[in-house]
Amino acid sequence: MTEPISQTQPKSQPGEPDAAVGARLQTEARALAATRGKTTIADGVVEKIAGIAAREVSGIYALGGGFSRAMGAMRDRVPGARASAGRGVKVEVGEKQTAVDLEVVVEYGVSITEVAADVRESVIVALERMTGLEVVEVNIAVNDVHLPEEDTAETSEGRVQ
Repeated sequence: MTEPISQTQPKSQPGEPDAAVGARLQTEARALAATRGKTTIADGVVEKIAGIAAREVSGIYALGGGFSRAMGAMRDRVPGARASAGRGVKVEVGEKQTAVDLEVVVEYGVSITEVAADVRESVIVALERMTGLEVVEVNIAVNDVHLPEEDTAETSEGRVQ
């Protein structure tokens, strides 16, 4: 038998605004749902989210060290292959927390400290919002600076036409 509607309506405390009632009910619902199962998030998922969030920051040219970028460039040339969103990202994922290590290449002329702070903030916000994990640290290693003239060398004509 179902309960009468009057008994299932949220009861507000005296002086409690409607928004607070909704927030309280949402918190209670999440707590109840958490007792009915376990959610695990794979390391690769956290790596992809962190990689995408880092690449979205202005001043980041690429992720990864020299070797991983070279291997990634070769892998990207294979027909049907897709670029790895987690390249240059290493994570440790626990039940409630995660730590992230990033290897980045920045554009020449940008403030590395500002870009690193922006990357750190972007990664933390994205991971905490999407996974619910607490991000305990985001370590950033700047491995290279991309110079504008490096693009022209790659796009120049080959020896054979």
